[in-house]
Amino acid sequence: MSGKNRKIVMVQLSGGNDYLNCIVPFTDPRYVDNRPNVRTELEDILRLDDEYGMIPSMAPVKDLFDEGKMAIIHGVGYPTPNRSHFRSMDIWHTAEPDKLGDQGWLGQALREMDPNGENVVGAVNFGAGLPRALVSKSAPVASVTDLETYGLLNDVDGTDQRAEALELFANMYKQAIGSGPVMDFLSRTGLDALKGADILRTAPEKYSSDIEYGNNSFAKAMKGAAQVLTADIGTRIVYTQHGSFDVHTNGVALQASLWTDVAAGINDLYSDLKAQNAGDDVLMFVFSEFGRRVRDNGNGTDHGSGGVAFMIGDSVKGGHYGEYPSLDADKLIEGDLAFNNDFRGLYTEVLEDWLEIDAKPIVNGTFEKMNFLKAV
Repeated sequence: MSGKNRKIVMVQLSGGNDYLNCIVPFTDPRYVDNRPNVRTELEDILRLDDEYGMIPSMAPVKDLFDEGKMAIIHGVGYPTPNRSHFRSMDIWHTAEPDKLGDQGWLGQALREMDPNGENVVGAVNFGAGLPRALVSKSAPVASVTDLETYGLLNDVDGTDQRAEALELFANMYKQAIGSGPVMDFLSRTGLDALKGADILRTAPEKYSSDIEYGNNSFAKAMKGAAQVLTADIGTRIVYTQHGSFDVHTNGVALQASLWTDVAAGINDLYSDLKAQNAGDDVLMFVFSEFGRRVRDNGNGTDHGSGGVAFMIGDSVKGGHYGEYPSLDADKLIEGDLAFNNDFRGLYTEVLEDWLEIDAKPIVNGTFEKMNFLKAV
């Protein structure tokens, strides 16, 4: 299996996933001390081992951990943490902690995999807008809100009428070609959108599965990912996001509700791909822009720094990676868990050992890998 066949599914937990109430150090008394109100009762923790456990709503991904298909990456972050949602997520998207980046790390990866931008569905984002992680010059990305209804002029009756309407629309862009860089870009983007829409609308027609996904936005995105990845249309990157995990109030209930959707959706996608013999070359990467403050605020938790990431798939060596940050008061960073693993090391491993792309120009340096991937 070469890097040319491997795919990655990104799961962005937007808003700051509560690391401490996600992977729980249940033997550490400081967990209860710091979370008098916002915590999972110790008897309800799903034990991973003798030290750590998951909250009950994460049961479907605990099954994957138990099967050796999930790597838990502890203490993920970057130097000089920023507690702004927008700035911290931008840092994750561009791999630029020290300045404003103008290109996304996955957009650059896509450009390396397809330098001429020939595959207009090389990357598919499920959701409105375009995540900055996917932004890069000459890297076409299709953004889809609902794959079942995706496309242009789908409500036009008759194949001939639709083809004629699309041809007229295409000609609007073709006439602009050569009239300047801005119009060249618009023409390219418009024509790519036309081609991408017609390619993606075939994915549900080719798809057949016994998996019953949930009736929520994340489940629909996971089903869409399965449809795209099994359609053999050349998609290498699928991007999804769910949230908001910004649980300043009602922290326990909101965290549980969000993880109920995420854990079930991830397990369903894994099971779906497995059943269709399409899972060996798919890696799922789950992350959030930061963790939460160690001490609860009485009803929820505030913005923190050090967080947790997950790698899931048949090519993953399951288990714990890195150290859980200390809960000692003198080891915290302004009340937050300290990071001890730079996220750019995770990117480096994904880029070099999974997608077989030179990571240094994308992550702007050399960073330590965790070795969570099997030798392939």
